[in-house]
Amino acid sequence: MDKLELIKRNVQEIVTEDELKNLLETKEHPTAYVGYEPSGKIHMGHVLTVNKLLDLQNAGFKITVLLADVHAYLNKKGTLEEVREVADYNKRCFIALGLDEENTNFVYGSDYQLDQEYILNVLKLTRITTLNRATRSMDEVGRKMDDPSVSQMVYPIMQAIDIAMLGVDIAVGGIDQRKIHMLAREGLPALGFKAPLCIHTPILLGLDGEKMSSSNNNFISVDDSEEDIKKKMKKAFCPAEEVNDNPIMELFRYHICPRYEEIVFERPEKFGGNLVCKGYEELEQAFASGQLHPMDLKNGAAKYMNMILEVVRSVI
Repeated sequence: MDKLELIKRNVQEIVTEDELKNLLETKEHPTAYVGYEPSGKIHMGHVLTVNKLLDLQNAGFKITVLLADVHAYLNKKGTLEEVREVADYNKRCFIALGLDEENTNFVYGSDYQLDQEYILNVLKLTRITTLNRATRSMDEVGRKMDDPSVSQMVYPIMQAIDIAMLGVDIAVGGIDQRKIHMLAREGLPALGFKAPLCIHTPILLGLDGEKMSSSNNNFISVDDSEEDIKKKMKKAFCPAEEVNDNPIMELFRYHICPRYEEIVFERPEKFGGNLVCKGYEELEQAFASGQLHPMDLKNGAAKYMNMILEVVRSVI
């Protein structure tokens, strides 16, 4: 798999692919970042962007991870002390998932977001950003956006300035970050900064087939125990022979198959014996054809997700 294919794997959108090709041709070690708001458990939605950072790292990129403690405070996720503690926990999770400190630059927002130069650039961007635009940028990521606070209007402005001050070429995030990234692409050049490229990953379904939600506990967290994952898999939505809008198939597509070249489903001989799939396409064909039963798919997902998260549990 060449660099471009690796970067494009499992992404929903690249803004723009032509700019990405030019970047790869002109810069030996481009830079990319993701900002994570420390606000609770790290689940597989977060890990999807970690996977993309690992792809970028393998493609020769230098990676920065922003532990956005000030953003979390502005978004009403706790006191500064509380969100800093969660940020430390998040950092340990990300390192265990493969973003080691030797090859990744971990930055806390509070380390630079209170500096004079940063604040001045935030104020400059507020002068050219309408209130309506700031509100729309936060619709997908803010709390209580039916009655937003002024701090939540500053949030997307800060995120744009983060991209400029960190000096990165690419901003990576879930597709829910798109409006904020577009604000950065349009607003930063007016302040004398370059417009960032953007890579957006999909938003995964919850295990019940609905939107992933902390209140519904319909996701896999990196600190779930082996037994937790097995229980969640048994109850998970997994319609037979349906490969689209199937949360278990999404786990294989975005998390398991990129890490394992061969997937082995262990089955008794009376049910056909073990089934081996080399890559996601083979798995998709096996499930869509009815060759693989939903319960076998769930059992396989539980086995491999526990293998992936075993190293995380050991360090957090």
